[in-house]
Amino acid sequence: MAVSNNITAVLNFLALLCSIPIIGAGIWLASKPDNECIHLFRWPVALLGVLMLLVSLAGFVGAYWNKECLLAFYLFCMALLIGLLLILLVFAFVVTHPDGSYVVPGRVYKEYRLEGFSSWLRNYITNSGNWNKIRTCLAQSDVCSQLSQNYITADQFFMAHISPLQSGCCKPPTICNYGYVNPTLWMNPTNPTADSDCYAWSNDQSQLCYGCNSCKAGLLGNLRKEWRRANVILIVAVVVLIWVYLIACSAFKNAQTEDLFRRYKQGWA
Repeated sequence: MAVSNNITAVLNFLALLCSIPIIGAGIWLASKPDNECIHLFRWPVALLGVLMLLVSLAGFVGAYWNKECLLAFYLFCMALLIGLLLILLVFAFVVTHPDGSYVVPGRVYKEYRLEGFSSWLRNYITNSGNWNKIRTCLAQSDVCSQLSQNYITADQFFMAHISPLQSGCCKPPTICNYGYVNPTLWMNPTNPTADSDCYAWSNDQSQLCYGCNSCKAGLLGNLRKEWRRANVILIVAVVVLIWVYLIACSAFKNAQTEDLFRRYKQGWA
């Protein structure tokens, strides 16, 4: 096997390894309760990772057994997949760039406003058809029931680092000034007209604040937080993949040159 093919095989193996954290990040995102309820955002990263794994494997086989057609297929498909991953990264960064959170005095957790998030993401989530399905899905999850298991007193809850989704959906907005009973049970607001969400709150455990704007904003806050974390892994992986791909292209050209030179020598022998 030519030296260039050896290099290409090693590089394809590195690309194969790079696909593993991408798949892991995709599975991690898909496992989150908010992404479970939003099918558009659930599997694209994991799917890209699996495709990269298969393409890298094809490239490795092509380089190891000197199959030029398979190597050319690998280079074409990998360029396409890297381009798609870059588009996904840019899109995720743009739509998650605004931060709709604000600090609440006397609370460790933050609360969230819809107006603070990107218009595209906000419109997609708050679309009545989408939100009705998302709301039903969230109400059937254990997002809020976990709070009552983890926190008992008001001081414990107010000092808790709860998720944006829990902050928006599982309790009424602080501005309503409801009286704390437990994390998902609140009574007698002293400022019930401060926000429309004050009226939307219900102590019915299947309702809570799932109909509130704060719940929609909390969902967006959760998505932003999770995709920002996943983006760190994806950025590192795509930088390595681009580096590997450029070297693989050079090695592929060198392998073709070596093959032409070998045939030329055989022709004169």
